[in-house]
Amino acid sequence: MTARSVVLVGPMGSGKSTVGRALAEAIGATFIDTDAEIERRCGKTIPEIFATDGETEFRRVEATVVADVLAGGGVVSLGGGAVMTEAVRAAVSGHDVVYLQISAAAGFARVAGSDRPLLADADPAARYAELLARREPTYRAVATVVVDADRDPATVVEDVRVGLRDGREPRSKNH
Repeated sequence: MTARSVVLVGPMGSGKSTVGRALAEAIGATFIDTDAEIERRCGKTIPEIFATDGETEFRRVEATVVADVLAGGGVVSLGGGAVMTEAVRAAVSGHDVVYLQISAAAGFARVAGSDRPLLADADPAARYAELLARREPTYRAVATVVVDADRDPATVVEDVRVGLRDGREPRSKNH
């Protein structure tokens, strides 16, 4: 039996890692950021993986990592584009999936100047808006809870807790 997880989805800059850490602490669960786990397993940063192996290989590795970490339960933060992969959408099915919704302007303001491979563009703000517009229907489709993420993390965490189906807060196998 696979443990039940709380899975955080949304665009880069929506606060998945920050909210995920705080949520895990609040409910006594483990926290895993899949991007950090990918980097650990590959021994390279995400930008390095994109540069040396390409996005297709990154998405393949990402799908494997997501399936692996979801089996352990707890709170799991996915990369912004993870749910665009069919295998990841299948893996999150049956878990509590929280879409941290944020506007393109607010999300981009949080990531401006960072090393994000998918924002390597002449107009990174427009690229961010384009990615969000394309991904937003998928975020909504996989979500069991939608929370406004353009607020302080403590408020977002509380809204996630309130929004979880039937009041259940999944815990990791170790808790």
